[in-house]
Amino acid sequence: MIIVLKIGSNEQDIQQVTDAVKQFGYEAKIIRGVERTVIACVGDERNHHTLESLIVLPQVESVTPIQKKYKLVSREYRAQDTVLDVAGRKIGGDTFHVVAGPCSVETTQQTLETAQAVKSSGATLFRGGAFKPRTSPYDFQGLGQPGLEMLKEARDATGLPIVTEVMAPHDVELVARYADVLQIGARNAQNIPLLAAAAATGKPILLKRGLSGLIDEWLLAAEYICVHGNSQVILCERGIRTFEHACRNTLDISAVAVAKKETHLPVFVDPSHAAGRHDMVIPLARAAVAAGADGLLIEVHPNPAMALSDGGQQLKPQQFAQLMAEIRPIVEVMGRRLGA
Repeated sequence: MIIVLKIGSNEQDIQQVTDAVKQFGYEAKIIRGVERTVIACVGDERNHHTLESLIVLPQVESVTPIQKKYKLVSREYRAQDTVLDVAGRKIGGDTFHVVAGPCSVETTQQTLETAQAVKSSGATLFRGGAFKPRTSPYDFQGLGQPGLEMLKEARDATGLPIVTEVMAPHDVELVARYADVLQIGARNAQNIPLLAAAAATGKPILLKRGLSGLIDEWLLAAEYICVHGNSQVILCERGIRTFEHACRNTLDISAVAVAKKETHLPVFVDPSHAAGRHDMVIPLARAAVAAGADGLLIEVHPNPAMALSDGGQQLKPQQFAQLMAEIRPIVEVMGRRLGA
């Protein structure tokens, strides 16, 4: 339920409505606008009062049920786009960001070389995997904490905030000490204990869509994070598994448009994992910008042929520079500017 208070409602009015909401077994979340205050009522309407009777309170203008299962991420809860602050960088709104870096951090030299290269071409955040969820147990699994140390060195050298994946609840505290943004990967998109543990850090969370996840399931995973008190969520479309084998996955461009319409959260796209092949990354990146995405995740490696993971989908630094040059005019046509 969404309760909209009348213009001019004071703190006493807000408290009276909040107390009534709580009395009926709901949690009240207050959104203070320039002119109006909105109270989002979170609870299971199958087990609680519907709250529609609160329309009789003199300070209440309207009581509107939210029919969707996801509440806190919905446009009904918050009409304006959410803009996150990541180490001084505004994510969402009219700013477009590109997160770039290797699939896996491998050596200090490789990590620093890549960070400096992507920064020089316009990337505003640096990504790299220290913990790697691989399909095969025989593939490179990441360096763990030494990899996190390399990421920290890259941030110290370039000033780029770090985005890196966390795979298990028991690793959350460790990864949060190094990362500016915690990434929840596709294989863990519905790992509820991990979502809760990541939310508890208070860090921004980049949530990838599951391998075969429905959009509703993706948004409900974001809802789990918000319910645990952390609304700093970036949604990331990374392609889903379909019958088509021309690319590794099928990039669902429609998911970007749906997510932007249904939610107030920033939406990024990862064309590297969608394509699974380097020659398709730039075309998919252009499409993502045109569809209204707020940012991109791009994998870049100084020598992809020697990469320990996903070499075939990683761009060389000069190819990344080309990608940035090609998306810039589309970003501007979409009324955005590349983040700085």
